[in-house]
Parts: sequence; structure tokens; C-alpha cells
Amino acid sequence: MINKVFIALLWPVLFSSYVRAQTGEQEPPAKQTFVYAVKGADTLRLDKYDTPATAGHKPCFIFMYGGGFANGRRDDAGFMPFYTRLVNAGYAVVAIDYRLGMRNLKAQLTPVQDQAQVFNQVIDIFERSVNMAVEDLFDATAYIIAHAADWRIDTAGIIACGSSAGAITVLHGAYALCRSDTLSARLPDRFHYAGIVSFAGAIFSRNGRPEWPAPPSPILMFHGDTDRDVPYNKIEWLHTGFYGSAAIAEQLKAQKTPHYFYSVENTGHEISTSPMTQNWDEIHTFLEKMVFGKEKLIIHTSVSPTGKPEGKKDLTLFDLMGNFKI
Repeated sequence: MINKVFIALLWPVLFSSYVRAQTGEQEPPAKQTFVYAVKGADTLRLDKYDTPATAGHKPCFIFMYGGGFANGRRDDAGFMPFYTRLVNAGYAVVAIDYRLGMRNLKAQLTPVQDQAQVFNQVIDIFERSVNMAVEDLFDATAYIIAHAADWRIDTAGIIACGSSAGAITVLHGAYALCRSDTLSARLPDRFHYAGIVSFAGAIFSRNGRPEWPAPPSPILMFHGDTDRDVPYNKIEWLHTGFYGSAAIAEQLKAQKTPHYFYSVENTGHEISTSPMTQNWDEIHTFLEKMVFGKEKLIIHTSVSPTGKPEGKKDLTLFDLMGNFKI
């Protein structure tokens, strides 16, 4: 009787382990949560996913979720397979909170009659939101560096990765470090990320086309050319512009700066998440060859899915403004 009870209790565990082994599914890694900063009413936390300490120090992925700088969660269940795969590949993963400056956008706007004034207000709030997110990325990075000895993290192997708004943030982080702007003072002198991974990101500028006075860390960019949320190429209005992966890749190629641009035709903003499950080989190649192998490569890959209808390629300023819930 005791044996039957024991088997009845143990069977679900054994069966679930068998299913995971057959499907490639892996146990989620252990998680620890820490407060890395308190800013006004925002208590910013990070989740560290890792395996028990082993000999030596390991590289670290910092991950920033998307959500238009208005919503999103660092512990969204949809990200867990990606975190798990990275941890099982030998990385520590740190998923971070950041301040959401576009949340409750309507409440932040001053009533005006002129649509141009509304536009300027939204642009001001968006720019401030990006800057706050970059500041939080840098503060979280500084927190990781301060705890690197205890966490057994290699501070020369910290990679910043983001989806959508998070991708915009990590690209801006790389850009800020190249320009040595004031936000970069939050990090140790001469610190650079080992690599940047962007799922549908872009760089926003109020001063014309971005210029790269120094080569950035190796960058991997995924983007769909019919993205209606973040420009694939660029949108420009006077001195204001939003420069997507294609525009950034063109600049980096002209400067002979190592990078990897993965472009998908007739595909929209789903590229902000799909590479986490569908493009592990490309991510692994980037990390092995360009980040840790230090190979000076420029890779541009264009994928054309069959059977998909032709989509509108050029995102306009009016399209972009329509995304904001005003």
C-alpha cells in the first residue's frame, strides 16, 4: 500500500520530467528579486535568474520588456522560455523594471487647441520617457556591477537586450555611451556593454540624424519592414527624427562598424518578441562570433516569408501619432 501511494505521488513528477525531455522544455531557473533603485513613487526591482554558483564568472543578459513606455512586466510569462534558454546556455539573466513615462498620457497633457502643440507635448513626454528608461538601465547595470563578485558575473560580459520600448532603450544606452553624455556618468569610466540585442528598436533624436562619434558595442537588430509601432527605417520632421534598425544599420555599415541586421519582409511588430523563440541560432551566432569571438563582421540578412500579403512599408508621422492613446 505504501509503495502504491508513493508511486501515485511520484508519477506526476516523473511524467512531467519525461514530457519536458521529449519536447525540449526546460525547468525555469531559480529567481531572486532585488530593489535596485527608488525614484519618487517608483520602486524599481530586478529579477535575477541563474543556476547555482559554479567556478568562474559568467556573462549576464540584462533584459528590458516592451509596452510603449506605458505598460509591461519584467516577469511576463511569455519571456520565461527565453530567460530559461539563456540561463541553460550559461548566462545570468537580469530582467529589470524601469519608469514608464508614457503611462496615463492624457493626464500629462495640457489642454490646447492647436494640434501642433499637442504633438510637441507628446514628443516632449516621449523624449523624457526614453531618457528616464536609459537612466534606469544604467542604474540597474551599476547595481549588477556592484554585486558582480557575489553573483559571479563577468562585468566585461554584460549584454543589454530589449523588446520594443526596451529595444529603443538599449539602443539609446549604446548611443549615450558612444557620445559620453551625462547619463553615462552613472556607470564606471570606459564601461561599454559587451553587446546589444534589439528586437524592433530605434533611436529618437531632436537634433537631426544620430551621429556615432565612436564605434558602439556590437549590435544585433531584428526588425520587420511593415512595423506600425516602431519605424523600420526612419521618420523625419524638421530636426526631429525616429531612426529604426534599417537606418541604423545603414550608418553602421558606412562606418564599417561590426553589427548584425536581421530584416524580415511583410512582417510587423511581432518581431519585438518572435526572435526570442524563433531565432536562437542567429542570437547564438552573434554572441559567439561578434561579442565573445570579437570578429569584425557586418551581417545583413533579409528573410522573405512566403504566403504573406504585401504590407505598407513606410510608417508616417501620422501613423506613429495614432499609436498614442490621446
